[in-house]
Amino acid sequence: MKCLVIDYIDEDVFREFRKYMEVDLMMLPTRQTLLKIIEPYEVLIMRVDPEIDEEVLAAAKNLRFIGVCSTGMNHIDLEAAKQRGIIVQNAPGMNANGVAELTICKMLELARSTIQSNAEVQERRQWNKYKYLGTELYGKTVGIIGFGTIGQRVGELCRVFGMQVLAYNPHGRSAEYFEQRGAVGTDLDGILRNSDFITIHAPLTDETRGLISAQEIVKMKIGAFVINMSRGGIVVEQDMYAALISGQLGGYAADVMEQELEGQRASLSSPLIGCDRFIVSPHSGGQTKDAVSKLSRFIFEKCDEALHFRG
Repeated sequence: MKCLVIDYIDEDVFREFRKYMEVDLMMLPTRQTLLKIIEPYEVLIMRVDPEIDEEVLAAAKNLRFIGVCSTGMNHIDLEAAKQRGIIVQNAPGMNANGVAELTICKMLELARSTIQSNAEVQERRQWNKYKYLGTELYGKTVGIIGFGTIGQRVGELCRVFGMQVLAYNPHGRSAEYFEQRGAVGTDLDGILRNSDFITIHAPLTDETRGLISAQEIVKMKIGAFVINMSRGGIVVEQDMYAALISGQLGGYAADVMEQELEGQRASLSSPLIGCDRFIVSPHSGGQTKDAVSKLSRFIFEKCDEALHFRG
């Protein structure tokens, strides 16, 4: 059995795969490269790059299992995979704490301008303690869009800071559901109008694509902060850029970009790059040693359940 690993997985789990399969490692190949090499492989282990569309799946004539070491699967044509009998297995919730902790990190960075002030001191040798007047999380309201495993963990951490937690789930939940998890349930309009910090943890679907655009941003509090830890396509980047430049919003932090499936070229296609009120990381929310270990082990076990390669 041949296996292709195209993203980082736990080293111990990688060695276990090698006990039972012929494993090749090619870190983050382009879609064009994957098209050329995918045919002999029965197992593909990946995260979110590159896009696995109809053409790639058609080229993968022997593929039986795709292990996605993350939660989202919007980068895979699931219907085309199903038609070909290919099992697609993600790892929902395994990286929830890592993503939630980075969310809090970005909230604090936005509130205290730590990225900008660090650059000013280290790169420009300027020391001006009065330039950056920050805000505290205590007593503020956080609005969480998408209240699944990650969103709930974010809410839990925010409560430790003394924040009021509002939550909205695109698929709807009862008031009791939110109350049991320490949040006040509301609709999207309630999140937009009442939150000092808005953090996004919803999957990218036809329903959520472009969910945060100019017409939503204008409803937000002046100076509000937005954090996107889910998928770039949920936020319309041109509209977000306009809101940052005008001063409508206090800042935008993201772990995702609208065109990130283009790989290293993603940074070249967004108006946000270079904006002082914007901070970004390269979709590394779940990229902790702890999370990678859990994700890799989970996918290994699910792959064995599907293909019975351990006998």
